[in-house]
Amino acid sequence: MSVSGEQPNYDLVLKGGRVIDERNGVDGHLDVAIKGGKIAAVGASIDPNGGKVSDVSGAIVAPGLIDIHTHVYHKATSLSVDPGFIARRSACTTLIDAGSAGAGNYDGFRDYVMAHSPYKILAFLNISFPGIFGFDKDVSIGEATARAMLPVHRCVDKIEENRDRIIGVKVRIGGIVTGDLGLGALELALEAANEVDLPLMTHIGHPPPSYSDVVDMLRPGDILTHCYRPEPNSAIGPDGKVLDAVWKARERGVLFDIAHGMGAFGYDTAEAALRDGFKPDLISSDVHVIAVEGPGYDLLHTMSKLLNCGLSVAEVIGMSTNRPALAIRRPDLGHLGVGAPADIAVLREYKSDYVFTDVVGTQRQGSTLLQPEAVYLDGKSMEVSRRPFEESFLVGGHHAH
Repeated sequence: MSVSGEQPNYDLVLKGGRVIDERNGVDGHLDVAIKGGKIAAVGASIDPNGGKVSDVSGAIVAPGLIDIHTHVYHKATSLSVDPGFIARRSACTTLIDAGSAGAGNYDGFRDYVMAHSPYKILAFLNISFPGIFGFDKDVSIGEATARAMLPVHRCVDKIEENRDRIIGVKVRIGGIVTGDLGLGALELALEAANEVDLPLMTHIGHPPPSYSDVVDMLRPGDILTHCYRPEPNSAIGPDGKVLDAVWKARERGVLFDIAHGMGAFGYDTAEAALRDGFKPDLISSDVHVIAVEGPGYDLLHTMSKLLNCGLSVAEVIGMSTNRPALAIRRPDLGHLGVGAPADIAVLREYKSDYVFTDVVGTQRQGSTLLQPEAVYLDGKSMEVSRRPFEESFLVGGHHAH
């Protein structure tokens, strides 16, 4: 309550941070005001008029992070992790599940996970009827090896019933996942995506089929996930340059997503791609039961790797907020414009000598690690947790994961 007895203009003002909002072209030291769960103002020296104030000097104030590739159908699919655990660790306000569920088990995901989480959980629906059903450290069974497992009409019907939560179709292509069916699984997934007019997210794995064969089939707005995967089947040709098919796909409007995970981020690939001018469109974790304790860990850790590869703070923030929101056609998310949901991540850059490791064991030293300081979801302060990076990542520490 202000001295005059009037209600405060704002519920909370975050003061003094570096505000990065790619959508609205903002990158500077500004204040952010929240009222009624919405962004009420962004500007210099906002008067809280009796509202609460949080001093975030020295921190980054960004839209709540959006992890566009997670697996959070917790306790119902063997690969999935607790969405709350990963959101707290990675400053995410929106988690997008990448095909853990198919038409046959999506209702359980919606009723028993999404409905009970305070976080915004959305999903790409797997073209495979059972979703990803046989994946953990000891078991790996393909879910798209036979056409009988990929009934297009069932995928389409389930999406039509759940357009508020399902934002696209997912398919995993390559190796044991598709077996002899190969590109046939991609054709069926594209058929479903065309019928519902939504994006397709395509996992690229071991050949066959080749990276080029997969990206050649993708449409504008579709997402190739695991874009910096190591050999075999990387985006880099024998000449050390990005494949022509990849450049042509980008020109068509195909989006390229990191999705680190346990097998899909190689420094050799990433560095060659960046030398050739090929940056990712999206940064995501592909967090699952194996990757959650390394080397992928979470979205902030993956962002830190890209930051230390030469991308700017503003770029890695944009690739984890604005761009995934637009990729899933949710322009209400991923920005700090007035009237937007007050989904906010307050991040801190820690400086030291860190060791980062890719999925094949290649290590690089870096100087910056992003960690969560505070998170607001629809204006409500949420719990955050920080991994003890002093032990795991400092050069000379007990571990160098």
